[in-house]
Amino acid sequence: MATDPDRSTPAAPRRKAGRHRGEGQWAAGHFTPLNGNEQFKKDDDGLNVRTRIETIYSKRGFHSIDPNDLRGRMRWWGLYTQRKPGIDGGKTAILEPEELDDEHFMLRVRIDGGRLTTEQLRVIGEISQEFARGTADITDRQNIQYHWIRIEDMPEIWRRLEGVGLSTTEACGDTPRVILGSPVAGIAEDEIIDGTPAIDEIHRRIVGNPAFSNLPRKFKSAISGSPLLDVAHEINDIAFVGVRHPERGPGFDLWVGGGLSTNPKIGQRLGAWVPLDEVADVYEGVISIFRDYGYRRLRTRARLKFLLADWGVEKFRRVLEDEYLLRKLVDGPAPEQPLERWRDHVGVHRQRDGNYYVGFAPRVGRVDGTTLTKIADLAAGHGSGRLRTTAEQKMIVLDVAEDQVASLVAGLESLDLTVRPSPFRRGTMACTGIEFCKLAIVETKARGASLIDELERRVPDFDEPITININGCPNACARIQVADIGLKGQLVLDENGDQVEGFQVHLGGALGLEAGFGRKVRGLKVTSAALPDYVERVLKRFQAERADGERFAAWAARADEDALS
Repeated sequence: MATDPDRSTPAAPRRKAGRHRGEGQWAAGHFTPLNGNEQFKKDDDGLNVRTRIETIYSKRGFHSIDPNDLRGRMRWWGLYTQRKPGIDGGKTAILEPEELDDEHFMLRVRIDGGRLTTEQLRVIGEISQEFARGTADITDRQNIQYHWIRIEDMPEIWRRLEGVGLSTTEACGDTPRVILGSPVAGIAEDEIIDGTPAIDEIHRRIVGNPAFSNLPRKFKSAISGSPLLDVAHEINDIAFVGVRHPERGPGFDLWVGGGLSTNPKIGQRLGAWVPLDEVADVYEGVISIFRDYGYRRLRTRARLKFLLADWGVEKFRRVLEDEYLLRKLVDGPAPEQPLERWRDHVGVHRQRDGNYYVGFAPRVGRVDGTTLTKIADLAAGHGSGRLRTTAEQKMIVLDVAEDQVASLVAGLESLDLTVRPSPFRRGTMACTGIEFCKLAIVETKARGASLIDELERRVPDFDEPITININGCPNACARIQVADIGLKGQLVLDENGDQVEGFQVHLGGALGLEAGFGRKVRGLKVTSAALPDYVERVLKRFQAERADGERFAAWAARADEDALS
C-alpha cells in the first residue's frame, strides 16, 4: 500500500508516531466520515433527495434547497448547478460555490448502452424545447445533457422521461454511472459477442440500489463485444471487452482501474475471461471492492485506480475471487488490436441482417431540441425506430433498408448532420466548457466548432484520422490525454502580456492502438485566438515528415520539440 500522508514517520527512536487515520476504508472498519462529502452521504442517502425535490424544492423554489442537497445529493438524480453567466475563467478557483451557482441546473439523462427509441428521442427533444431553452448535448458517455433547467420543472420532466422508459437516476454523484455499451451491439456483422443482456442485468441489480449508492467516488463502466473497441474501455473503472477464448468461445476480457482527470491511469487487465452470464456477478464483485476498500479520506485519491495501483493486479484479482465471487476466474486472452482507426461507427454500414446502420456527426456533440425531434422523425420514417448514441459524441440510426439509405442521408445532411464528415468534424470533441460548467476556465464548444471550420478551409487535403479533444479545465471530461491533439483549458499570456483564454497542449495520446497518454512539450501553450494557426502548423509538419503509414500519435512521440511548437 502507498504511504499514508497522515502517518508520521519517526525520525529518531524517541519521536512518537502520530495517530494513523487510514484511508477511510470501510473494510478496515473506518466508518467515521473524514471529509464533508462523506459526512453528507452518511447523513442521508443521495437517492432520498428526490422526494424533497418533488414535495418541497419544486414548490418553494431554488432558495429553499438545502446546501448539502444543492451541491451534493441532487447529483444522485442527474442535477448539477450550472455556472452563473458572466463569470470569467480567472474567478473559477477564487469564488465560493454559492457565488458561482446559477439558479438553473444541468440535467443529465442516463442512456445505458446508448440505446434509444424514436419515441424516447422525441420526448428528449420536446423537453429540451419546453424546459431547457433548446439545449441538448450528446456527451462522450452516451448521455444527453440539458442546461437551463428549473427546479420547479423537475417533477414534470421526470414524469415525461420515465413515461418512455428513460431515467436520470445516478447519472451523476458518487454512484455507478451510465454503463457504456457498443452502439452497434446485436447488429454489427463483425461483433464478437452482444453485451446487451449484461448491461440490462447490471442495471437491474445495481442502479438505484442503496447497497451501491454510497461509493467513494464515481464508478464508470463499459461493456462491448465489438472488435473496434468502441467504448474507451481503457479509461473506465471497470470494462468488459469482447474476446474469443480458444476453448470456451466468445466472452469478455476484464479490465479495471482506468481513469483520467489530473492523475490519469490506463486500466489494467486482470487476465480473466468472463462468460456473458457471469458479467453481472463480476461487476457486482468489483464495485463492492470499490465500496468497501476504496479510499474515502481524500477526494483526490478516491477513485478505483488508486486502490489498484497500491494493491496490484494479482491482489485485486485474489480479493475479487476469494472475498466476493467465492470462486476462481478463468484465465483468458487479451483483445486483439482493432483493424480500423475510427471507432465511432460514422458512415453507412451493413448490418448482419442485411439492413444498414447510418452514423452521423454533430459538431462537438452539440445539438438542440428541435434537431433531435427531426432526427426522431427521420429515424421513424427510414428505420425500425431504434437509434444509438456513441462514446464519441455521435449518433446512429439502426435498421435502415438499402432503398432508404440515400433518403435518410439526405435528410440528415439537411440538418448539418453529416454522414461523411471531414477528419476534423469527425475527430473533434469538446466538453461543456465555461458556458455552463462551474469548474471550467475557458470556452470549448464554440471554439471547437470554429476550429473545425478553419481546419476544413486551411487543410482541405488532410485525410488521416485525427482526434482533437478540447477541455475547459484540467479534469479531462473530453479525454485530452488520450487524443492526438489534447487541449487543456487554462489562462495564458498573449503577445501583449495580457491574460487570455488558452490551452496547454498534449500531443500523441491514443486509445485502442497502443493506448497511452500524449506528451507535453515544455512551455507549449497557445491562446484560443491562435489555436487554428497552431493546429494547422502541426498538421502540415506531420504531413511533411511522417513515414509511410505512420499515425499522428507515433509521429508526435518521435518528433523534435521544434516541430511540435
